[in-house]
Amino acid sequence: MRFNETNDPLLRRNRIAPAPERSEGGIRLYTREHIDRLKRLIDARDVLGFSLQELQHYLGIIEELEDHRKGYRELADDGRKLRKLLEIEPVVRRQLDVIGEKLDKMLRMRQEIEEFHGRVRAGIERLGGAEAQEKKD
Repeated sequence: MRFNETNDPLLRRNRIAPAPERSEGGIRLYTREHIDRLKRLIDARDVLGFSLQELQHYLGIIEELEDHRKGYRELADDGRKLRKLLEIEPVVRRQLDVIGEKLDKMLRMRQEIEEFHGRVRAGIERLGGAEAQEKKD
């Protein structure tokens, strides 16, 4: 899988993505872990509109959650599993809070744009341009 070479150093410089090893010819060798992490970054950036700083915070939460998951799988005792789940719950809650804040902002923006669109459509109708608009659509 190829990633935009200009973004890769930017992500590494901001400590968001670790540098992959290189082949003898200098080609970056991305592991499955690198690729999965970069996909998460791209999704967070594209879907949620995260800035680099927000990406760093989001990834910190994800990494903490992954560490907890690994520890949970290694436990055999139900009491220890319960304690681990009690540790994991606030981490998951933080992740949901971060995403929830973004969704709230996006919904407010959408509502503003829908209201503006409604005013534009009403203006078109009021000025007798409904037929012209229908032909355009």
